[in-house]
Amino acid sequence: MSKLAGNVRASIKTLLHESSLEGQKAGEGKKRNFVETVELQARISVVVGDSELEREDFSQRDKRFSGTVKLPHVPRPRMQLCILADAMDVDRAKQLDEELAFMTVEDLKKLNKNKKLVKKLAAKYDAFLASEALIKQIPRLLGPGLSKAGKFPSPVSHSEDLARKVNEVRSTIKFQLKKVLCLGVAIGHVDMEEDQIMQNTMLSINFLISLLKKQWQNVGSLHIKTTMGKPQRLF
Repeated sequence: MSKLAGNVRASIKTLLHESSLEGQKAGEGKKRNFVETVELQARISVVVGDSELEREDFSQRDKRFSGTVKLPHVPRPRMQLCILADAMDVDRAKQLDEELAFMTVEDLKKLNKNKKLVKKLAAKYDAFLASEALIKQIPRLLGPGLSKAGKFPSPVSHSEDLARKVNEVRSTIKFQLKKVLCLGVAIGHVDMEEDQIMQNTMLSINFLISLLKKQWQNVGSLHIKTTMGKPQRLF
């Protein structure tokens, strides 16, 4: 693990250095007009005895997993959120300093369960919240569209601090593997401190390993990269 930590630290330094050069030096690359995301990329291998299964065998055996973990530092501060809100939460959303879109029950009814419109709504936002009183009505109002997109709303009660809940959602990442053996998850951005990216990365890796039946034996490779940068191999 100490060797892995050393690899992670060195790779983060390289990513931040290259990103800084691209933004500051003419001729080193285009200056980015956005904050690059730092992503953890993993290739999963399914080990049976001493051999690795091919993708077809993997899908047939249905070795799927899914899990979420809250990181200590927000990896995507500009993550676009929308709350499906009752009257009280509409007022609370309006009072937040940070941008939080909202839709009322009447807004949802106007979609009339139209699959294309619900799909468009799901694509517009990165994640959804919903007032606790409305959460059970979502399938009736919108159909299964948000669930199919993997964006079914997280419930929020009136007693919860809405700003804290928004921060919690923005800090939570999801590892999910279905039929494809590769996955990528945003675990930071280049404006974060090196130690913050380090903490997020190590927690993300440890959580991913905990989801795997044979832990490190199921890891084919691990890389870390920025949006526009070169991948750095960790394992």
